[in-house]
Amino acid sequence: MENRKRILDAALGLFSTHGFRGTTLDQIADACGMHKPNLIYYFASKEAIHVDLLNTLMTEWLSPLNAMDPDGDPLEEILGYIRRKMEMSREFPRESRLFANEIVQGAPRMLPHLESTLKPLFDQQCGVINRWMHDGKLAKMHPAHLIFSIWAITQHYADFEAQIAVLLPGDDKRARGADAFVEAMFRKLLTP
Repeated sequence: MENRKRILDAALGLFSTHGFRGTTLDQIADACGMHKPNLIYYFASKEAIHVDLLNTLMTEWLSPLNAMDPDGDPLEEILGYIRRKMEMSREFPRESRLFANEIVQGAPRMLPHLESTLKPLFDQQCGVINRWMHDGKLAKMHPAHLIFSIWAITQHYADFEAQIAVLLPGDDKRARGADAFVEAMFRKLLTP
């Protein structure tokens, strides 16, 4: 388990920086301090490592969306989701870039997972949000585009971390400012 974890951590760094095509098994082996034959003992191929990382990522990435309580306060449920996504952007920038790279390439290794796991959860939560809007608890808008906007804004802080660091230096202050801004923007947008 320790060796698998070491391999996955090294691969995550390389895939999130160089993408799937730009990363080789030799690079992963070097990064985790193993010989390539040892690495292949744990994972049959570069694709197997990539798929393992993506599957683990999807489980983690979807947990905040899955945690939205249909019986909770609608505004607080969505703002709680946004807060968690902002935290994840700070805590897991490599994972965010890994996911973004896969999607930009057309999701060649992840499409079945998107269809079987993400799509049903997405449809379910869009239905919950639509009900909240229909009940007058949230401002009316297209639920799918609301979720897309949340993803785009929150993941921007991970995917474009280098640009943000140059434009707004100072990690702690930048994070607090981003969280407050994003929450205020969505609170205003969603309040009926």
